[in-house]
Amino acid sequence: MDHISNVTSIFNGTKIDLTHSSSNGAFVVDKHRLDSKCKQAESSSSRNWDELFHTYAKVTTCENDALKIQATVKLAKMSRYAPENILALTVPILLELLRSPPSNLSPLVQGASAHCLKCIASQGDGKLANLIGQSGGIPMLLTLLPNSEEGLQRALLKCLRNVVTFWGPNRMILACNGGLEIVLAMLSYSSDDSKSILLEILSVLSLLREVRKSLWESRRVHLLVEAAACGSMVSRTRAAQAIGLLGLIKRARHVLVNAGAVQALMHLIKEGDIAMKLVAGNALGVISSHVDHIRPIAQAGVIPLYAELLQCADSDPIGKEIAEDVFCVLAVHEENARRDDVRAKAAAADVIWDLSSYEYSFPVVQSSGVIPILVELLKDENVDVKERVAGAVAQLSHNEAERTVLANCGAIPCLINVLEHESDELRDNAAEALVNFSLDPFLGDQISCILDNPSFQNMHRRIMQMRASDEHLDVSLRQISMEQLTWDSGFP
Repeated sequence: MDHISNVTSIFNGTKIDLTHSSSNGAFVVDKHRLDSKCKQAESSSSRNWDELFHTYAKVTTCENDALKIQATVKLAKMSRYAPENILALTVPILLELLRSPPSNLSPLVQGASAHCLKCIASQGDGKLANLIGQSGGIPMLLTLLPNSEEGLQRALLKCLRNVVTFWGPNRMILACNGGLEIVLAMLSYSSDDSKSILLEILSVLSLLREVRKSLWESRRVHLLVEAAACGSMVSRTRAAQAIGLLGLIKRARHVLVNAGAVQALMHLIKEGDIAMKLVAGNALGVISSHVDHIRPIAQAGVIPLYAELLQCADSDPIGKEIAEDVFCVLAVHEENARRDDVRAKAAAADVIWDLSSYEYSFPVVQSSGVIPILVELLKDENVDVKERVAGAVAQLSHNEAERTVLANCGAIPCLINVLEHESDELRDNAAEALVNFSLDPFLGDQISCILDNPSFQNMHRRIMQMRASDEHLDVSLRQISMEQLTWDSGFP
């Protein structure tokens, strides 16, 4: 390498002295000048990339590891500007650097190479990540991973993450070379920084059916839930998608719920953008479709989140469809609501009760077919079921359209029949619904037979008092607002 002197540097496209030192055989680089020229190159639109590549190729054949490291780090920095064909030429060189023979600086050379490959993998619309995978990069990274020191290990993991993220088929290469087993083993002892990267890799791998099956069979589903709860939002969304796919297995739903999937998915629905909300919302809907999960999932606070998706129906019709499907699963699925399981009936009624508090949900309730089921459940023998169903009916009866459907389905006679029940809650819920019917000019005649009923009269009085109080409060607030306005405006 004595012939390398005053050559064009790959870093900047200008002349940089790589002076051979006769005392120690090392190349000396003016780092300050090098950094300055790199900054100029980044802003320049004219670069002789072919010449830069050949210079880099020569530098990597020298015996000076420090120079290789500097050149490779600079290549990583310039990769966002370099043409795709030039970056493709560097891939075999960088992979060869990963095979560096043992020396004091070989881990640093390997780390620089892995860092550069990571940057290159994110360029070229996945083509460069594909090239790395097809060139044997994935088995090489896996070979180095287990025994590497922490710094090198993170560089290798980040490279592996990008290689499988930006090109889907690389995931199968990783899985077929024992990558899943290595990732799972490392998750058991890695530091927090490395663990976060490992979970991101796991979230990508979990998009493969074979990987999800392996996680299920090895009882490692909790790691997928953990991947949905930490890391970048994009990675968490991939894990949420995998959770939804795994949830298609009925036996897996209970395991996912117990592992904390509900909380992880709810956080994504709250914090993510609309695309993330849809993925997480759909996954949560899938794992909700089990009678044992209806009540805890509803109690976890999902109703307002899905009601929000309904509210955005005009701008996001897909979100509306997902929300409607979830509500049908949680509350209005006839198989759940009509089965003999008392818990299923009570839980479905609870969800309808919560759901009916949101005006955007009324079309879903009305079109879902749940109202005839609720009316039928008013005849159920279990008091707990009837109390909750009557509460849901009372809530629905505040809306004019729902009152009409309830009346047409025969709700009024069923409510009258329970007015004399010994349960105070059941009587109050039924009376509240009947008062709402009595105040409807089109339905009031059907209530004439119970106008003298004590429960009905008490509830009628309470509702009228509450309405009068609300009206008085509304008037008072308007007056206060007007006085505040005139005071602030400086009027006498």
